[in-house]
Amino acid sequence: MRSWRKLVAIATATLTLGALGACSSERTGDAGGDGSAAPSDTLIGISMPTRSLERWNNDGAHLEGLLKKQDFQTSLQYADNQVNQQISQIQNMINDGADVLVIAAIDGTALGPVLQQAADAGIQILAYDRLINGTENVDYYATFDNELVGTLQGKFIVDQLDLDNAAGPFNIELFAGSPDDNNARFFFKGAFDVLKPYFDSGKLVSPSGKVPANIDGWTQIGIQGWVSATAQSEMENRLNSFYTDGKKVDVVLSPNDSLALGITQALLGAGYTAGDGFPILTGQDGDVANVQSIIDGTQSMTVWKDTRTLGDQVAKMVGQMVAGEEVSVNDTESYDNGVKVVPAFLLEPQVVVRDQIQEKLIDSGFLKADAVHGL
Repeated sequence: MRSWRKLVAIATATLTLGALGACSSERTGDAGGDGSAAPSDTLIGISMPTRSLERWNNDGAHLEGLLKKQDFQTSLQYADNQVNQQISQIQNMINDGADVLVIAAIDGTALGPVLQQAADAGIQILAYDRLINGTENVDYYATFDNELVGTLQGKFIVDQLDLDNAAGPFNIELFAGSPDDNNARFFFKGAFDVLKPYFDSGKLVSPSGKVPANIDGWTQIGIQGWVSATAQSEMENRLNSFYTDGKKVDVVLSPNDSLALGITQALLGAGYTAGDGFPILTGQDGDVANVQSIIDGTQSMTVWKDTRTLGDQVAKMVGQMVAGEEVSVNDTESYDNGVKVVPAFLLEPQVVVRDQIQEKLIDSGFLKADAVHGL
């Protein structure tokens, strides 16, 4: 099937040069004379990084459901956080005749060769939430404003500690996300840009000394694979090594909820108790376990990215890509992948604290009312 489609696409592009400029993977099918593929004959490959994090399960299922409502065929694959497995799955989607690939990359630098195979087959690529670097073969990118995620976390810390007025110093520990995740740099940059002046003034100090000299050093405190247990072990090491003789942690910058879970376990194991005396702890994603932690008083906030809206936007963009229409983007400057600036659509995240859980997460339908307790 793929060979037939590719030949038809080449013939269509030869007859209609304008269509080639608008949509390099445009195919014809049984729909007739408008040059677009019939949705029922159009395969959309969806490559997600792992089932081990709640959000990727939700993202994959939601996007697949939206695409099926548009009568597209879908192939949804999860790669267990194994780069080689993701590459193999993408190759299978190419061989199956995919028209568009939606990819949330495990390692944003490792997909260049397989995406060249996709480009050679006339397949368009949409990077989902994580930018794919080092290749020209990325047509579009859809994500949340990832630097704003970190900015919101940093400003939350500033406000909670009243750093503009308080004398300090306050003890803080910094964590960053997985070094192979392009988004992790944006998260850390947003927060560090806010917090660095308070390090410079001495109001924030880190007893462990794990504070990068500049943004480029963020990988030194990154937690590979966003693994909760690794974050727990790292926090335990810091507590055991640098917080003795009554010294206490005041705040921990955690870039997402999965790391926050591990950090919470380390703090509880060290004798910190839920409530007002628990360190300020940030997060991101609105995972059920972390929302419960906010209710219980062990996590202070989460930056909520309503991934349903991301799925909605991606499904819209995929439809536009298949039809050869102008694809909706709102940023053509920010996301340089080292080879090209990738046209992007950015959505805005928002902070959720305890007294906003009902309104923002439950009333909106993001979480079921019985998913958490104690509100």
